Amino acid sequence: MPPEPIVDLSRIDPDKVLVGKEEIRQVNPQRYEMEQLDGILYEDREHSVFVGYKDVREDEFWVRGHIPGRPLLPGVLMIEAAAQLASYYGHRTLKDCPFVGFGGVDETKFRGTVVPPSRLILMAKGVEARPRRVRCYVQGFVDGRMVFETLITGMPV
Repeated sequence: MPPEPIVDLSRIDPDKVLVGKEEIRQVNPQRYEMEQLDGILYEDREHSVFVGYKDVREDEFWVRGHIPGRPLLPGVLMIEAAAQLASYYGHRTLKDCPFVGFGGVDETKFRGTVVPPSRLILMAKGVEARPRRVRCYVQGFVDGRMVFETLITGMPV
């Protein structure tokens, strides 16, 4: 049985984008095919909670080759999207943090598939934010159903 969502999904308006892709680009350096975070829908810095999203499109680079005829978003890209949300959290939480690089992934469970077209909602709860390490517990949802959860560790670089 999956854990409770970090944030009640009914409280999140998926059409009300708080931070768009251009603002995310000011924090995260990924570009082109590696941009896996499309927007931020909710921020609660006091409680270290952030909600973002990735729109999974039918024209993405992996669709043609990752299970032809039945494209599934690769788990590694779900983790990358989670890491990019954790990086955003680190930048917003720590002072003088130009970039948070990927440091590790733990306790990952995939609970469902993600197929295009869909919106992957990512919820992050900051577990730790120190000058040398950022950790976030991240959950991913599609159509209200949890599809993965993981613990991301990042390193300010």
